[in-house]
Amino acid sequence: MSTTAIDFAVGADRPHGLMFGTCTLSFVILTAAMAGFLPIEFSILSVFLCAGPHNWVEARYFLSRLPARWGRLRSFFLLGFAGVLVLTASFAAMPLVLTLLHAETDAWMSSYAAWNTLLALWIAALVYLRSTQNPRRDWGWIWPAAFFVIALAWMWPMLWGLGLVYLHPLVALWILDREIRRTRPEVRRLYHLCLLAIPVCLALIWWRLAGAPNLVGDDLLTRITQHAGSELLTGVSSHCLVATHTFLEVVHYGVWLIAIPWLGKKSNLWNVPHMPLGRRSLTWTRGIQVFLLLSAAVVVLLWLCFAANYPITRDVYFTLALVHVLAEVPFLLRAL
Repeated sequence: MSTTAIDFAVGADRPHGLMFGTCTLSFVILTAAMAGFLPIEFSILSVFLCAGPHNWVEARYFLSRLPARWGRLRSFFLLGFAGVLVLTASFAAMPLVLTLLHAETDAWMSSYAAWNTLLALWIAALVYLRSTQNPRRDWGWIWPAAFFVIALAWMWPMLWGLGLVYLHPLVALWILDREIRRTRPEVRRLYHLCLLAIPVCLALIWWRLAGAPNLVGDDLLTRITQHAGSELLTGVSSHCLVATHTFLEVVHYGVWLIAIPWLGKKSNLWNVPHMPLGRRSLTWTRGIQVFLLLSAAVVVLLWLCFAANYPITRDVYFTLALVHVLAEVPFLLRAL
């Protein structure tokens, strides 16, 4: 990255911009190095330390961005929250039901394809509602796009789900971009330049580990490699898959645990009474504070469960964590 490019990117706020760029690049490079050389160890440690806290910060962020009165957005948010609950509950219940019914492989594939269909239709409906509320947007293309995605989901149902695993961490980068534009626009160009380091780091990881032998080990190692897609992408080294997923996941954690809290100093993230919902009434303020306190207790409980039985807790966490994955959809669409 040239000095001229940096000067152009940081504009008038050069010292803060240079510090932001240096910290961002350092974090991405260090994360890639750790994921490339110690993928399993780094995956275990990062999930243990960051899984719960990053969900807590994300919940706090979403609460700070909710309007006090929904008004014409009422149908949009009702559909959004209903979809999050229904899709998460059905996804969590599906393996249990199919196992109890002793379902064949075809039934498993059809069930996941049906769930992917509901997901695509839910997102399309949210996009359509958002477009009707914003006349400047013409999003009529969403329905043919949704049916194209549904066709792909029925052709490769499990690969579609794996795509969500790898694409979800990148959504955090989009959310961070929106927040930077809102609170610190002077560093946004530099942030976009720093994002170029991510594909470079991914290319280096793939170059180094593409031919590495598969990871073979105990039950925990098997769960980690399966979550990275080793059973579906059989022609790719599981070592490379785990390193790739760990790198993206920790970058995702960094957004929520470092960047968003830093930007929160210029917003109402850390001030519940100043949140739109908090300004609604004292009851709402106290309710949000109690919710955040109980959520912090859940984070501590999650740490204890990880310490007691890491493999099972990891499985349960990544199933229930679908809530925050889906919740990002209506919030991103509302910001457009």
